[in-house]
Amino acid sequence: MSEATSVTTTGLTRSDRIALAASGTLFVIALICQLAHAPALARFAVTALALAALASAVGRATDHLGARTSPGVTGIVQSALGNLPELFFAIFALRAGLTAVVSAALVGSILANVLAVLGLAFVVGGRRHGPQRFDNVGPRQLATLFALATAALAVPSLSANLHIPVANHEGALSLVTSLVLLVLFAFSIPASAQGATGEVEVHSGGVWNMRLVVGVLLVASVCSAFVADWFVMALTPAIHVLHMSEAFAGFVVVAIASNAVENVVGVRLAAQNKPDYAVSVIVQSPLQIIYVLFPVLVLWSAATGHGAFTLVLSPILLIALVLAAFVVTQVVDDGESTWFEGVCLLGLYAIVATAFWWG
Repeated sequence: MSEATSVTTTGLTRSDRIALAASGTLFVIALICQLAHAPALARFAVTALALAALASAVGRATDHLGARTSPGVTGIVQSALGNLPELFFAIFALRAGLTAVVSAALVGSILANVLAVLGLAFVVGGRRHGPQRFDNVGPRQLATLFALATAALAVPSLSANLHIPVANHEGALSLVTSLVLLVLFAFSIPASAQGATGEVEVHSGGVWNMRLVVGVLLVASVCSAFVADWFVMALTPAIHVLHMSEAFAGFVVVAIASNAVENVVGVRLAAQNKPDYAVSVIVQSPLQIIYVLFPVLVLWSAATGHGAFTLVLSPILLIALVLAAFVVTQVVDDGESTWFEGVCLLGLYAIVATAFWWG
């Protein structure tokens, strides 16, 4: 079935209304708990439920968007909205001088997507439907862009750690690299939007009109940004109780919390046997972190003077990022995913995350 296939436009079903009402209700409860300074553990529980509900709302809207667009377009839009929590968190953290935490959180978000979320999607999709084949042109193109972006991000880090002359100009090198990455991302949008194709599934109850789809995506994603921030704030008592390092909190906890929308949506799409859409949504997110979030934060930091944020990563962060780029390229190259590949990706993520437990 081609993308040109007509679909029936309809309003909200009873299930849609219940899901959206639950999302709105939990968001209001989370807001009240935040304003009333409720106990941290209570805020943690409520914000966790609110994040899950908002992720479900975004997932429903993404399904209906996918009935009208290609997997590439769906992935771009979903990832752009899903990365709002990282952007808000990073700006607030840089204003507080937590530069190292921001770097760890951004790299942690990348690895959480390409290792943990992609692995979980492969496991869920593989166990439910067997080996899943996806259009190998689109995912392979995304993997290539990811590898190239990682290489570009590695240059400032290697320059600083090798102590060559340019190491004294890491700020200027980061600015130039950031501008190049933003230009490359702009050029990649048409190719990413057209590179993945797939069958359009017509929903039995019809498809939401575009105004409703865009409205739900925008409202739910913005609300997710605020709830993710509250969720991270409520995690402080847990960090002390579990004797968790700040590096682990940034690399794992903050990364997973701020990626809750993509986590749920990507796995949900794989469970519905839509591997093209699942890979596009999951891999587009780390691409936008490298091509957009990193450069935007570098430019914002230089313009405002907050955080002195650059593209120089610590050796362990750089090595983890390079390993992830290599593994993802190999996994998607054959155009097929299995549940065992997913288990391997999850295992690798567990090992890397454990390395940050002690700081």
